[in-house]
Formats: sequence, structure tokens, C-alpha cells
Amino acid sequence: MKIRADVAELLKAGLSDTAIARQLGVDRERTVAPARAALGLPKHKPGRTAAGTPEDLFWKRVKPTDDGHMEWTGYRNNTGAPSIRHGGRNLSAYRLAYRIANGREPDGYALPSCGRDACVKPGHHGDRADRAEARKVDDLYAAIFGSAS
Repeated sequence: MKIRADVAELLKAGLSDTAIARQLGVDRERTVAPARAALGLPKHKPGRTAAGTPEDLFWKRVKPTDDGHMEWTGYRNNTGAPSIRHGGRNLSAYRLAYRIANGREPDGYALPSCGRDACVKPGHHGDRADRAEARKVDDLYAAIFGSAS
């Protein structure tokens, strides 16, 4: 069985079949439930569950897009940046996405590097070190091939 990546991602994040079907606009019985069974995941327990970690809250507030990115459906801080309130602190959704993808805190700001403003998909962000490396590559390319003016 071919499992949609967005369905698998939300199943692994702990969302219910109904929540996933509603969020992605797919059929619960034909798409989500068979994917859950194929992945060997237990049935979702009914009722409200406490989001134990910031990462759990993150997964409950993202929505996959048709073009492979994710948009934020949750709270935005006073500058408009995606944010989560957890443990009495505001946390950047970009930093959480970076931490989920890389297993470490970003060096400086974590910002979308995929070319889509406000994308929150893990793996689509760069930190200060990533941006410095990208500038080195751009400089090297320009030295070899000339600048693209």
C-alpha cells in the first residue's frame, strides 16, 4: 500500500484519524485508517490529550500544503512569526522545526530557507551556520562561473 507522506507524518505525530482526514481533506476510512494499520500504529485513544512537549504542540498546529511545504495554523506573536506558548514561554515554531529536523538547537535565528515565506516544515530552515555555508557556496560559484547579474 502506498501511504501519503503527509498522512504518515500526522499519524506519527499522534493525531486522530478524524483530525487528519479533516485537516487534509481525505477520506478517513479509505486513506487514514489503512495507513495507520500499514504503519503498525495503534488506534488513537479518544478524548483530549495533553500535549506533553513543544514538539507535540508543533505537530498539532501545522498543515501540509500541496507543494510539499507546511503552513502554520496556530498563534503568531506580535511580529507575525509562528509561535507556541509552552511552559509559560513563547517558543518560535521555526526554531522547533529546525530542532525536529536537526536534533539540535539552531545557532542564532532559524529561518525558512526553502524559498517559501513562513514555511514551518522541518528540514526547510537554516541557522546562522547554514546561511554562512550557503554564502560560501554562492561565492565559490560566482568565482568559477561569474556572477549572474
